[in-house]
Amino acid sequence: MDLIGNLAHGFAIAFTPANLLFALIGVTLGMIVGALPGINPSGGVALLLPVGAALEPATAIIMLAATYYGAMYGGTLTAVMVNIPGDSANVVTTLDGHAMARRGQAGKALGIAAIGSFIAGTASVVALMVAGPPLADWAVRFGPPEFFALTLLGLTLLTALSGGSRAKAAFMGVLGLLIGTVGIDPIVGQPRFAFGDINLLNGIDFLVVIIGLFGLAEVADLLATRLHSAPIKDKLRGILPDREDWRHARAPIARGSVVGFIAGMLPGSGGTLASLLAYSLEARVGKRRDRLGTGIIEGVAAPESANNAAATGAMVPMLTLGIPGSGTTAVMLGGLLLYGIQPGPLLINDHPDIFWGLVASMYVGNLLLLLINLPALPLFVRVVQVRPATLIPVVVGIALAGTYSIRNSLFDVALVITTGAVGYLLRRFGYPAAPLVLALVLGPLAERSLRQSLQMSHGNLSILMERPVALILLLAAAAALLLPPLLRLTRTARAARSSTPR
Repeated sequence: MDLIGNLAHGFAIAFTPANLLFALIGVTLGMIVGALPGINPSGGVALLLPVGAALEPATAIIMLAATYYGAMYGGTLTAVMVNIPGDSANVVTTLDGHAMARRGQAGKALGIAAIGSFIAGTASVVALMVAGPPLADWAVRFGPPEFFALTLLGLTLLTALSGGSRAKAAFMGVLGLLIGTVGIDPIVGQPRFAFGDINLLNGIDFLVVIIGLFGLAEVADLLATRLHSAPIKDKLRGILPDREDWRHARAPIARGSVVGFIAGMLPGSGGTLASLLAYSLEARVGKRRDRLGTGIIEGVAAPESANNAAATGAMVPMLTLGIPGSGTTAVMLGGLLLYGIQPGPLLINDHPDIFWGLVASMYVGNLLLLLINLPALPLFVRVVQVRPATLIPVVVGIALAGTYSIRNSLFDVALVITTGAVGYLLRRFGYPAAPLVLALVLGPLAERSLRQSLQMSHGNLSILMERPVALILLLAAAAALLLPPLLRLTRTARAARSSTPR
């Protein structure tokens, strides 16, 4: 059966009433899961596994996949509305999304996020359908050396998130790397920097840091400066992006889709790295890159397109090779095995109903996600129109409940309150929070892959230079560090020569 025939067969499966119903349930629950701090997409999908066990395998995997990409958008809601990212993949969105909300453009931020997610998700499904197996084979060639080089490239781009002083952004990045070393050593299993406290043996959860640095720090800022201020006014007419907004957003959506899909295929990377790379790319090539972080639509379009594309990209190695590309697809892999289905090269031939039904359902699910969100934008916008004195108790309640739900730990609750106080002080002195959080996510990944690389080469760093892909990524990281100051020096020298009288 040819590609068109296979896809038609998949749509026949996806459009059955039961599968449509559970796709709708999946995207709706996914949005709720994504918007709740403390419950990440993998946790939300895991909670639905018992429900899926009672369904037909095709219906179950359709529901789980819909929950996954629904959650990737759900985290946008709180990131834009109240500056609390639902997941680490939405951290970058807060930089411009919440700034837009504070200017009365929350609707536009959420609208472009929904549209960008739909476009990226649909384009990624096309890529999954047409080029999945060969792309998956390429992705699994990324060993520890390549993955270290990729995370190092991400770390060198952290200063793009500064919105101001690069030195302060670099300081926050280093602080994030240090916090990421707390807990059990990933290779030898020995405690480090726990100072004898059993609560620190599992490390400091990045969601705790996110909720404190973004959510509670925002609450503290409201209490200090805007408690009795008037609520933000947002015009409920024309809240969707207009032609000018679309002109600025279309290229970032396209770039974010490509970057997100490729990053999502790399085992272990996920939406966080994808959104960071997409935002950093805009900081390098975007037409308005000097305004990123001040509340422009490109700063929402690029990372939101990337993290949704990454959700689809992560399914490529999971479905075609049986290797999960993210924590959530690892849970989905377990679900397929629970239903007696072995993902891998034979999945398409042995279970065409599962593969093509899932592919077709992702087209439908992305459309459902768009149709649910666009009419609901006025309702979401109402959140920022609530007076701060009314909004603060709700935000604090969500933040503390979400924190406790992560590990059922009162220590984490105390830690998030402390982190919120520190985040408020850092904000007052102009230190950006995003580099710290993203370094906290990327640092352990970089450390693990570097030490695995050294184990492979018996301690010889030359392994990073001997593998072409790793070498290219390392050169890109070096260029990201060296080119900006060199270009500034060149411009300064040219300006000095042009101002010298002849």
